[in-house]
Amino acid sequence: MQQVLPDITKTGSLITSYDVYLFRQGSHSRLHDRLGSHPAVADGARGTFFAVWAPNAAEVSVIGDFNGWAAGRHPLRARGDDSGIWEGFIPDIGHGMLYKYHIKSRYDRYSVEKGDPFAYFWEVPPKTASVIWDISYTWRDRAWMRCREEDNTPDAPLSVYEMHPGSWRKVPEEENRFLNYRELATELAEYLLDTGFTHAEFLPVMEHPLYASWGYQSLGYFAPTSRYGTPQDFMHLVEHLHQRGIGVFLDWVPSHFPSDGYGLSYFDGTHLYEHALPGQRYHPEWKSYIFNLARDEVRSFLLSSAIFWLERYHADGLRVDAVSSMLYLDYARSPGEWIPNVYGGRENLEAIGFLRKLNDVVHANFPDVLVIAEEATSWPGVTAPTATGGLGFDLKWNMGWMHDTLDYFTFDPVFRKYRPDLLTFSIWYAFRERYILPLSHDEVVHEKSSLAGKMPGDEWRKRANLRLLYGYMFTHPGKKLLFMGGEFGQWSEWSHETGLEWDLLQYPPHQGILRWVADLNRLYRREPALHERDADPAGFEWVDFSDVEKSIVSYLRRGLSAEDVVLVVCNCTPVPRYGYRVGVPFGGFWKEVLNSDAVEYGGSGVGNLGGVEAERVLVHGRPWSLPLTLPPFGAVIFAPEGA
Repeated sequence: MQQVLPDITKTGSLITSYDVYLFRQGSHSRLHDRLGSHPAVADGARGTFFAVWAPNAAEVSVIGDFNGWAAGRHPLRARGDDSGIWEGFIPDIGHGMLYKYHIKSRYDRYSVEKGDPFAYFWEVPPKTASVIWDISYTWRDRAWMRCREEDNTPDAPLSVYEMHPGSWRKVPEEENRFLNYRELATELAEYLLDTGFTHAEFLPVMEHPLYASWGYQSLGYFAPTSRYGTPQDFMHLVEHLHQRGIGVFLDWVPSHFPSDGYGLSYFDGTHLYEHALPGQRYHPEWKSYIFNLARDEVRSFLLSSAIFWLERYHADGLRVDAVSSMLYLDYARSPGEWIPNVYGGRENLEAIGFLRKLNDVVHANFPDVLVIAEEATSWPGVTAPTATGGLGFDLKWNMGWMHDTLDYFTFDPVFRKYRPDLLTFSIWYAFRERYILPLSHDEVVHEKSSLAGKMPGDEWRKRANLRLLYGYMFTHPGKKLLFMGGEFGQWSEWSHETGLEWDLLQYPPHQGILRWVADLNRLYRREPALHERDADPAGFEWVDFSDVEKSIVSYLRRGLSAEDVVLVVCNCTPVPRYGYRVGVPFGGFWKEVLNSDAVEYGGSGVGNLGGVEAERVLVHGRPWSLPLTLPPFGAVIFAPEGA
């Protein structure tokens, strides 16, 4: 079917006065339909309509492979409404052609060639031109989209596989190239089905100049990176995962952007997208520019980007990067290097307002998606509704749990008894927000070692500790996130230049770790007690956290139904314990549903022969108890038989 193009013969524009009003109010959430390059018809001629925001430009023209990259041949006109938008129609050019904007500023005789901030596609880096691209697509994931709310609710099991598309798998026979989006679709879907994860989360796929930034220095806020294929190829990847019952989260960066000359920085000879004040413009840690969220048009730009990925690419949620850096004016700055707000405080009032607006707009348009905050401080109400003064996110990364847990497991077991708080303190605040427990890419780079490499002892002990860590993680309140490679115990820390150490899976111990993670995922999804009450204190109950000498903790997880109960016991030393009594709420046979020390997981096979009958012996203030065998570095999980 031939595409029906908008006819702009009468108006000469796709932009209405209402669009301009919303744009200047900071409320336009679909600018991508108006600004940028769009195929259109005028006076019977097919071509492309262009529109760009450059309020301080004296002249703007479109340059490209269709006019020899010559400035002035295809000038745009400024709208007469003080919007700062330049627009125009160019006949006989269209899909696949390269272009940029040539901008002459009103100031300092400044002129520059800029890529399109709203481009749907870009040349493969290090080339820098935007590409006119028709992103129409016939989606075939209706069944998923109609029912996905069931998988995105606070009481649903959520187990996220975080991954970097370029380094997940390599093709050694073809100069170690990475997979394209379509190759990735087939292989990733099968892998996630086998391992039991519910969602994939991609490190930012938005176009970025530097591959080594992993996408966190984004410039193409409306374009998937062309390194792995076309926009339609990426749509196919999302669609295929949906067809296999797997959700897709996208990492999104509204906090900062790189200073590359063809991008957003100093766009029209002024600091347009970034702050003009030096104390707020430059991010000292990431050497990048900070979005000026006090500017209405910039807020419209970012709101539109968020909606774009949810609408056009059917993303099931956004993980918002570096929220802490947005909330605090003094983030990564020394005294005297930051400017207080109007009340003299360090809170970034404009960013707070933007984040609330973002969550309100997203949830109004897509009530069945999740917006997840990477926020590392004790900022109150990150996941509270905006109507009650919160920021309105659905989930928050639990960075405190992550740091404490990794610190604990890094200790030699001899010393763990001196810091039991690292394992238990997280419960004190576990229900203040709706959390996701992240073991992310940030923990396995920059000489931090891999997760397996962090564990103490020889190879056997490292793998046993890793299985214990995962057992504790998957039974702790909160949704789950694990970065690629961790699921099979990769030894090397992650590098974006190389693929994962898939060759390790020829060895039974690493096959065992992968099987353990897959079985944990399936138990987590199957047992309501492990996910229904993640944000409810009634969903967790300590049995005993006082046995610090033996470094053993035990707890119950509870679901909404009284019979949905799971007992977890973690032995954090290499010493097996026999006849170790743990109190339980009622009698009967308690089935050992998972044991991290089972032989099939690479363990020593110490366990409870399938389960234990409760005895009427008072322990831990409970009338019934189980005489258990606790394996070394073992997590054992029990459920009442028949539950």
